[in-house]
Amino acid sequence: MIKLLIVDDSALMRRQLSALFEAESDFEIRLARNGREAVEENCTFQPDVITLDINMPEMDGLTALSMIMAERPVPVVMISSLTEKGALATFEALNLGAVDYVVKPGGTISLSIDAIRATVISKVRIASKARLKPLRKAVPSQAQRGTNPGLKSLVAQRSPIVRRSAGSEGVVVVGVSTGGPRTLELILPNLPANFPWPVLVAQHMPASFTLSFAQRMNGICAMPVVEASRPMALEPGTIYIGKGGADMQVVRRGGKLTVIAKPENPELLWHPSVELLGRSVLEHVDPAQILAVMLTGMGYDGADAFTEIKKRGGRTIAESEESAVVFGMPAELIKRGGASVTLHAEKIALQINAWIEC
Repeated sequence: MIKLLIVDDSALMRRQLSALFEAESDFEIRLARNGREAVEENCTFQPDVITLDINMPEMDGLTALSMIMAERPVPVVMISSLTEKGALATFEALNLGAVDYVVKPGGTISLSIDAIRATVISKVRIASKARLKPLRKAVPSQAQRGTNPGLKSLVAQRSPIVRRSAGSEGVVVVGVSTGGPRTLELILPNLPANFPWPVLVAQHMPASFTLSFAQRMNGICAMPVVEASRPMALEPGTIYIGKGGADMQVVRRGGKLTVIAKPENPELLWHPSVELLGRSVLEHVDPAQILAVMLTGMGYDGADAFTEIKKRGGRTIAESEESAVVFGMPAELIKRGGASVTLHAEKIALQINAWIEC
């Protein structure tokens, strides 16, 4: 049995969520009306997973989450609104240690529950098995390291490095899902402002969240970060976040590599699709000039494309089981023989910079 604590200030939402999981037969459920009760039930009921609303009286979800992670860390799935404010609060929750989130669609509560039924059940099951570890301090960024050769040498010793020359038209492709935002915050800020290639990120995320996520990352990265919501010519030293509700694809327009947002391909399970992005990059870029990174997430999205990249002479990194919140997508890449190296999340930026010789 999975012990589930449902936390929401709405009595109707608590009943709806409770009925949803009771129908699954393998959940033991307890309810809480606010953050204060959630903190208490986390210690007494000791749930395996918690669904947590953000806006509640007495104690809001973010405050409760910080106390839960300090007293008895447990996988938490946030219940978030579609608003920009809701998106920003969700990213803060992910920073505090939440594993995932479910977006509340508009409309009546009963209709909302029907719309998210499959999603919320799936995410709670995945979260109940997620690996929770304290967020370690990221490897210092180039700006933080400055020109101190001793510190640079110390950082460089943390992982084996294989150096290969950067070319004039290379691309870094990143695929990531559950646990991704916090993991990306360990990696992308450690790429320097003069990074010579564009970086394309396919993070499974709804359309209402990707712009806020790109803006958040833009505030902490040395490289500019933009949402790829329209055709954009790829520029070195820029990070492109795939727009949610669409698929990210690389094409050539006027002889220049361009990223576009296409309607979701119904034949694919996850969006923005890592598989489609990886295949499109292979069509237009010399494989030796592709660096593909597979991070935390459930499923196998991108595993076949990234394996093909390695077979054709590209370089690939799989996040290690030690650091992955959900060791699904990286494990599938490793299983297919598609990982050039397997690294802890904290060491991935170092390896990227070494391969590109930054």
